[in-house]
Amino acid sequence: MQVITSKDNEIIKNIRKLKEKKYRDQTGTYLIEGTKLIKEAIEENVKIKQIVVCEDCLKDDSCVEQKLLYQVAKYDCIYVSSKIFGLLTDVVNPQGMLAIIEKQNSEEEIKYTEDIIIVLDGIQDPGNLGTILRTVDSVGLSQIILSKTSVDAYNPKVVRSTMGAIFRVKIIESEDLVATLKNMKKHKYKVVATSPSGTENIYEMDYNKKVIVIGNESKGVSQEILDVSDSKVKIPMLGKTESLNAGIATGVILYEYVRRKVNK
Repeated sequence: MQVITSKDNEIIKNIRKLKEKKYRDQTGTYLIEGTKLIKEAIEENVKIKQIVVCEDCLKDDSCVEQKLLYQVAKYDCIYVSSKIFGLLTDVVNPQGMLAIIEKQNSEEEIKYTEDIIIVLDGIQDPGNLGTILRTVDSVGLSQIILSKTSVDAYNPKVVRSTMGAIFRVKIIESEDLVATLKNMKKHKYKVVATSPSGTENIYEMDYNKKVIVIGNESKGVSQEILDVSDSKVKIPMLGKTESLNAGIATGVILYEYVRRKVNK
């Protein structure tokens, strides 16, 4: 077994470039890290291009379970020294394993069979996007629409915070969100924008064939999106706080949808 020990190795250089969005877009790949995510990627039959294993994991039986090492060995693997792995990881206490994953096809068609579709307009915080993806997965939905002004869904921080949901939720990136929403309306969906000035609240609206737009953390839903929306909806606030974190707001809305489904 050959262990890569040089940071000038071409494979290592290319893996390090995947921390940049430009290179992720060029190659159609992104990084995942940690044994849990890699195990989940294998179980979900995600397209794994390559797996990087730190040599320390092969020496320390407590680092990675043997069963996972056997599974990993079926893929294209490279082995690196701990020093090189330290250059590749963004994690404070790395588990010694990362993988290069092929992106989903972001140009896939929207599925018009679900009750609600979440659209994100200019979400900037990686943690918020990761939380939203995880929440969408948790309520049984399978897609989100992401504006081109939003943070990259394959940002390492986003990927980590999805806890594997990124393998199950289809991410459809819209180059022109206004045009996308207008087309969704042709499929008999109503576009509902979240706004503190909404005339209806989330406990009054119905959750049948709705496109729910979550806006930017500081500016909210953009005016051009408000202009094509059929209505504006708000989360009622009993205290002095006027708005919620985008990830939490999405969770509140989606779990009102779950409550309705459970009660049925």
